[in-house]
Amino acid sequence: MDYDIKDIKLSAQGKLRIEWASNNMPVLKLIKKRFAKERPLNGIRLAACLHVTTETGVLMDVLKTGGAEIRLCASNPLSTQDDVAASLVKDFKIETFSIKGEDTRIYYHHINSALGLKPHVTMDDGADLVSTIHKNKQDLLSEILGGTEETTTGVIRLRAMEHEGKLKCPVIAVNDAQTKHLFDNRYGTGQSTIDGIIRATNKLIAGCNFVVCGYGWCGKGVAMRARGMGARVIVIEVDAIKALEATMDGYELMPIAEAAKIGDIFLTTTGDVSVIRKEHFKAMHDGAVVGNSGHFNVEIDIPSLEELSKKKRTIRAFVEEYTLSDGRRIYLLGEGRLINLASAEGHPASVMDMSFANQALSAEYMVKEHRKLENKVYSVPKYIDENIAKLKLDSMGIKIDKLTPKQEKYLSSWEEGT
Repeated sequence: MDYDIKDIKLSAQGKLRIEWASNNMPVLKLIKKRFAKERPLNGIRLAACLHVTTETGVLMDVLKTGGAEIRLCASNPLSTQDDVAASLVKDFKIETFSIKGEDTRIYYHHINSALGLKPHVTMDDGADLVSTIHKNKQDLLSEILGGTEETTTGVIRLRAMEHEGKLKCPVIAVNDAQTKHLFDNRYGTGQSTIDGIIRATNKLIAGCNFVVCGYGWCGKGVAMRARGMGARVIVIEVDAIKALEATMDGYELMPIAEAAKIGDIFLTTTGDVSVIRKEHFKAMHDGAVVGNSGHFNVEIDIPSLEELSKKKRTIRAFVEEYTLSDGRRIYLLGEGRLINLASAEGHPASVMDMSFANQALSAEYMVKEHRKLENKVYSVPKYIDENIAKLKLDSMGIKIDKLTPKQEKYLSSWEEGT
């Protein structure tokens, strides 16, 4: 086996944590049971660039059970759980390249190590595998059947590639599945982000001015949970429809330039660059906390914060104190990276159950149907999305109604009116 992890001796704890996550992922358990019988990924080489967490460990086990040969690397330098990486290598015999806190050089070395498998299928969380192939390893394209992408940021990148005619393989946008973004992005990001902020800072959320930049599904989840803990939530948006929705949901709306003057905690969830910039840091009060739950750390203009500062120190784990020239202090969480994974454990297993079910079934779909697909970004097939929802409801013991034949006929006809 080839691998690069922090310490193989951490595997025992990682194995227990993967087992705990698995107990809360009933949909993936059902998929694993079928995969063990049918082996739909037999002979498939699969390179995955994902957050190396307990839930990812469960997914890797399911894919391997389905017959895939796997290499896994981290999709973020701070999101790796080192004990999980150790267990994947020792207990699950999955080649893993991931160390929490790895620098940019090691990060891309690990990506290239994963691509050394010469994959048939890629599984991305941010599109770094696909973009690396298209930029530096185009010789691999002849082997690739297609890929999957799990994040908003990654889908944005892939659609830009498609628009420019540069995407050379089909990719399924797992992020856009309703059983992914309606639940993972909203409930998973909402809970785990607040958890990450509290673990990093131990600050009281109640009574603070909590600024949420971006009102997509992730922003909605964070705003909802912050308000539930007693914060005064201020939403920043550039999209008129989303801004109107946030207003109707009861949040305050204002430009970031105004919010910068009164915010206590700032959180970016946009998938765009330089959302919080130099002029905003200049307006913030002493003690302002700045964090990010978007995939990349570019949402916060960290170079400008460095430029404005006369001193920098790590005051708590995952909390860097920047002292500006006038003495004001601004606290950056998790180096501007995903705070829910940097200082906490990421999304709860029960919500990742649906997201990773989409990953597993989309990989299976890609293997079966790739010859019919063009070099485009595709949605998860509706029947897969609906089946995952049904399986999740069944696992929760929830029953729903069915349409009667008369109702089905009415919905499919146009003749009947008033």
